[in-house]
Amino acid sequence: MHFSEFTLTIQVFFLGAAFILGTVIGSFCNVCISRWPSGASVVQPRSRCPKCLNSIAWYDNIPLLSWIILRARCRHCKTPISAQYPLVELITGLLFMLVFRIFGFTPAAAVYMLFSASMVIVTAQDLNDWTIPDEISITGIPVGIVLSLAGMYWHDTAGLRVTSFYDSVAGVVLGGGILMALDRITVWVLKKPGMGFGDVKLLAMIGAFLGWRGVLGTLVIASVLGSVVGFALILYFCFKGEAEQKPEPEKDVQEEAKVDAEEQEITLEGHYLPFGPWLAIGALLFLFWGQDIINSYLSIINVTPVDPILLYDDLSALIR
Repeated sequence: MHFSEFTLTIQVFFLGAAFILGTVIGSFCNVCISRWPSGASVVQPRSRCPKCLNSIAWYDNIPLLSWIILRARCRHCKTPISAQYPLVELITGLLFMLVFRIFGFTPAAAVYMLFSASMVIVTAQDLNDWTIPDEISITGIPVGIVLSLAGMYWHDTAGLRVTSFYDSVAGVVLGGGILMALDRITVWVLKKPGMGFGDVKLLAMIGAFLGWRGVLGTLVIASVLGSVVGFALILYFCFKGEAEQKPEPEKDVQEEAKVDAEEQEITLEGHYLPFGPWLAIGALLFLFWGQDIINSYLSIINVTPVDPILLYDDLSALIR
């Protein structure tokens, strides 16, 4: 076996190991997603069927495989098991593979694997019940700032994206400040609820891990993705409504007014989209390819990319 083939074999082995680890962590993410909204412990009791309350045996709790073997049903009462569980496990496993592929054997790989898992939890929970867990956002802010200090002293070996304490703190302030300002402007100008405070805390947490540039990049990516999907959904429901519109017999005025009010309420509610998932996706895209995106944009506008480490060293020297 040639050395290149041996190296490829080793790389494939560790990529597979990263995927398996990701599915295991994804299984724990499912526990967090299902229990955090109600304030339940993620440690006790053991995983069990929500209908028959039978504990799930270890051989029925193997990520991905058990769901397939059981045909998406509880072994005891045959209650259907949501596809969310294997999907979360699969996505987390793929993200862990991607993190290892990009960061390799560095401390940053472990950090960003956990960061990726936290973004999966945020996405699933916000889609389920429109909440973003404080266990992720509030806890993540000081963790991200502390990691930036590690990045300052071991930036050559740690592999972290943020290597400046000032960058991390600026990311927290800018991330929370932008969405807070947008919320106040929306309430003041449009006279309706703006950003949820959960989104404010989430973007502040993302800023702690990815810095102020990460905040701006995440917000731009999230806004573009959210706008495209939102516009597509509006068009879908418009065409669907026109297709399903049929002539109806005459109704009295009061009944028509009641129906119109109900339809308006449903339509307005359907036009709201949780922003947390788009922030999470934007953060992950920036984490993996942010510098490439920035360099491509700067090359388009004919500006020479600046090495962030040298820039922060110069700024730190200037401050001192």
